Amino acid sequence: MKGKGFNKKRRSSHSSFWGKLIVAFLFSIVLSGNPSVQAEGELSTIYHVYVGDEYIGAVDDKQMVESEIEDHIEKAQEKYEDMTLTTSSEVNYIAEKLFEPSHNNDQVTDDINNELEIQAEVFTVEVDGEVVAYLPSKEKAEETVHQFKMEYMDESTLKEAESNMKHEKNVDVKKGDPAVVEVSLSKEVTHSKDKVDPEKVSTVDEAVELLKSGKEVKKEHTVEKGDTISEIASEYDLTEEKFMQLNHNIDNSNDLEADETLKVAEQRPYLEVIVKEEEIKEASIAHDTETKRTDDLYEGETKIEQKGEDGKKEIHYSITKVNGETTETKKLKEETVKEPVKEIILKGTKEKPATGDGTFSWPAVGGTITSKMGQRWGKPHNGIDIAGVSDRTIKAADGGVVTYAQFNSGGYGNQVKIDHKNGFVTTYSHLSSISVSKGQKVAAGDKIGVMGTTGQSTGVHLHFEVHKNGSPVNPLSYVSK
Repeated sequence: MKGKGFNKKRRSSHSSFWGKLIVAFLFSIVLSGNPSVQAEGELSTIYHVYVGDEYIGAVDDKQMVESEIEDHIEKAQEKYEDMTLTTSSEVNYIAEKLFEPSHNNDQVTDDINNELEIQAEVFTVEVDGEVVAYLPSKEKAEETVHQFKMEYMDESTLKEAESNMKHEKNVDVKKGDPAVVEVSLSKEVTHSKDKVDPEKVSTVDEAVELLKSGKEVKKEHTVEKGDTISEIASEYDLTEEKFMQLNHNIDNSNDLEADETLKVAEQRPYLEVIVKEEEIKEASIAHDTETKRTDDLYEGETKIEQKGEDGKKEIHYSITKVNGETTETKKLKEETVKEPVKEIILKGTKEKPATGDGTFSWPAVGGTITSKMGQRWGKPHNGIDIAGVSDRTIKAADGGVVTYAQFNSGGYGNQVKIDHKNGFVTTYSHLSSISVSKGQKVAAGDKIGVMGTTGQSTGVHLHFEVHKNGSPVNPLSYVSK
């Protein structure tokens, strides 16, 4: 509320506040030491009014000026309720006794109103000496910094961390539960008392946003082949209009040349919250695998002699976060809490026999006999049917050589035949898939296919036959569950 200029003529006889003070003091001495002057009549008192060093004028009632100033402040206080208001300059008075003093009360009060600016008493939030915001009290200024920290952590964590730091207390870090060990700011934050226009005073929330949003920092960008204006602007969070304002010589992307230096800008926060955490994480230790060759198993067969187990270790990390983003992770120490167990696999080396040993095993995994060997539907049924298994794997009943492994169009569907080289041949029919090939050696129990319902079949089952010297014989004379 800057007032109008004062009357220059009136000010010329009162050059300064201190000059007038000295004159008034000397004059009072003269009066007090001259009885004849005192006797001549009553003297009247006037008050010379100064705003700072500026002479305003004379009044005969100092209280009138004080009341005017108070009214001025009270009116402003209605708008700025939460602030402590004052005036931009101090108002001083110099009393003078004169026989016929002149004064202008109305003019002085008008000039006072025009000259005095209403200001708020504030505390600053300064980052490395640069004022970022004005707050109405020291408590609000300190709360601003506190709330800024809380943008990146919860209040209880911040409170505990600051307490630990204050008392130099070691933090108990537990597995799976990150612990904040230190909270700091990237720059020094200070507060100082000041007076400013009330319109410049921020709330705590507004001040926090100012700290976060920061200020625009000019940078340079080196153009790479293929760059476009929109891509460059997006990289620095600029509008294309802002980019063009920074680079007046660029009209469109065709004007960009590789290795050309352009002006760009980016917003950088005034301040960063640096949080150091420690965390213990559990990690697995992969187990080793060892393969042992053994002639207790046929070639192609494997067996787990010792099941492997992964071990466990606890890793103690130090994690640094800047404004909520992890910038560094360091491993402080590592401790093994469970050793891994090596897995040992036995791999067969024994050659599979081309001749069976004459002992037949059940060719399926469980199951029941749904049809036996004999006459069925007026025709001979030369084997047994097995269904209702827990696993559809079909196995060789004895060792031998695969002599047939394909689809049989005679009604048997996918079929496997094994010659056991001792006068016996076994057949396995209606398979959904075949797992062996002609000429392959198999041992008793080897997987040769999967039970199915191919060919002329009434459902999922295995049709199993045993032939001795070329003639079918009852399988139940040789196999049982």
